[in-house]
Amino acid sequence: MERAIERVLFASRWLMAPMYLGLVGTLGILLWAFMVELYHFALEIPQLDVDHAVMGALSLIDLSLAANLLVIVIFSGYENFVSRMDTGDHEDRPDWQGEVDFSTLKLKLVASIVAISGIHLLKVFMDLDKYPQEKIIWMVVIHLVFVISGVLLAAMDWISNHAKSLKKSSKYASQGTET
Repeated sequence: MERAIERVLFASRWLMAPMYLGLVGTLGILLWAFMVELYHFALEIPQLDVDHAVMGALSLIDLSLAANLLVIVIFSGYENFVSRMDTGDHEDRPDWQGEVDFSTLKLKLVASIVAISGIHLLKVFMDLDKYPQEKIIWMVVIHLVFVISGVLLAAMDWISNHAKSLKKSSKYASQGTET
C-alpha cells in the first residue's frame, strides 16, 4: 500500500507540466505586449524627447525582465519539480539550466521583482507631476518592502546554507576523531 501511494505521489508531479505550458503561453502574451509597446514607441519617434525615449526604453526593459523571469521559472521549475530536460549538449542550452535550485529560484524571483518595481518607480520619478504624492509614497513603500524582503530572503538562505556547511564539517570532524 505504501509503495502504491508513493508511486501516485511521485507521478503527481506531472500535474505541474500543464502549468509550465501555461507559462509558455504567458510568455507569448508578453511578447505580444512587447511588440505593441515597441510599435507605439516607434510611432512616437518624430516627436520624441529624451525623457520619453528613456521611458519607452524602460517599458521595453520591464517587459523583457518579466519574460526573462518567466523563462527562468519555466525551466528551473520544470527541472526541479517535474523532470529533467533532455537537451543534451545543445549549443544554446543556458549555462544556469539544471543548476537553479528552489532557493536560487526564489532569490532570482525576488531580484526580478525588485528590478521591475525599480523600473516602475524610475518611470514615475521621470514624470512626477503626473502622479499624486500619496501614490508615489505608496510605490516607494512597496518597493522598499520588496527590497527588504529580498535582503531578508537572501540572509535566511545564507544562514541556512552556513548552518548546513557547519553541520557537515562537524560531522566530518567527529567521524575523523572516531577512527
